[in-house]
Amino acid sequence: MQITVRLPDDQVAYLDSEVAGGRATSRAAGIARALRHEQRRQQYERDLEIVLAAGEDPELAGLRDWVAGRSYPEID
Repeated sequence: MQITVRLPDDQVAYLDSEVAGGRATSRAAGIARALRHEQRRQQYERDLEIVLAAGEDPELAGLRDWVAGRSYPEID
């Protein structure tokens, strides 16, 4: 579906730089990518809220305790 949007000059300049840099094939593709990114971010936020509301999972608590009891070599 085709729609018309109005954007501030700085956002249009950003889209143009994305196209010029090869990171987007067109302004429309750049906008679509940004919208997909925002959709994923909102979904991750909803998922996190669900996980936090569920409270601690006893199975994961056991894994946490198991990992805490292990020693791991230093990583440089």
